[in-house]
Amino acid sequence: MTADQPDAPGVDDRWLLRLYVAGQTPKSLAAFANLKSICEKHLASRYEIEVVDLREHPERARSDDILAIPTLVRRLPEPITKIIGDLSDTEKVLIGLQLVPR
Repeated sequence: MTADQPDAPGVDDRWLLRLYVAGQTPKSLAAFANLKSICEKHLASRYEIEVVDLREHPERARSDDILAIPTLVRRLPEPITKIIGDLSDTEKVLIGLQLVPR
């Protein structure tokens, strides 16, 4: 990331990531494991992951316009971004989170 990218998150930004799942399905578990691995490698101690189980809290899907699961929502730093799927394509996730340039 370069300093001339005005929308790119800074190295000191705090990251709030919200992962929407539906129970303990293999895809949901894989999404969490993949996200945790990416965060540990690229964000060190600068992140917080909130897991929202839509089976327990279906009303929460409305707040982030969730249409498919699992879905990752980057709440902070802005802008808000979404990535759908099990997050197994690390390069796609890094680009989607704007951790690496397109």
